[in-house]
Amino acid sequence: MLFYLSIFALFALFVLALHRYRASIAPHVPERVKSFFPRFNNYVPLSTFTDQANAGMSSSNFDIEANIMDGDSRTGLDERGTREVMEIMRQERVNFDQARLIRHNRILASNGIDPSGMPLDSKAVTRL
Repeated sequence: MLFYLSIFALFALFVLALHRYRASIAPHVPERVKSFFPRFNNYVPLSTFTDQANAGMSSSNFDIEANIMDGDSRTGLDERGTREVMEIMRQERVNFDQARLIRHNRILASNGIDPSGMPLDSKAVTRL
C-alpha cells in the first residue's frame, strides 16, 4: 500500500513541477506533441487585418485600420511576426509599438547590428 502511495506522490510531484515550469518547458516540446493538446496552445492564428486589429496589433504609428478602410486585399500581417509580437507583448507586458521595437532590435542583434543601425563587426567600413 505504501508503495502505491509513494508512486502516486511522485506522479503528483511530477505533474506539479510540469505545471510550475510550463513556460520554460513549452518551447522545447515538439509541435507534434503540442498538436495533441490544442487546449494548451494559447496562440490562435490571426489571418486577417480585422482579426489583428481586434487583437491589439494596431497603433497610431502602425495603423492597420487604415488598411481595413482602404479595402486592402492582402490577408494580413506575417503570421510568424504576429506570433512573436504577441508573445513579447504578453511576456514583457508592453504595448504593440514597444513590442515591435523589441522584436526589431532582436532581429538586428542576431544579424550583428546595434539598435542605431551600425554594424557591430569591427572590420566593417562605415565611412570612406
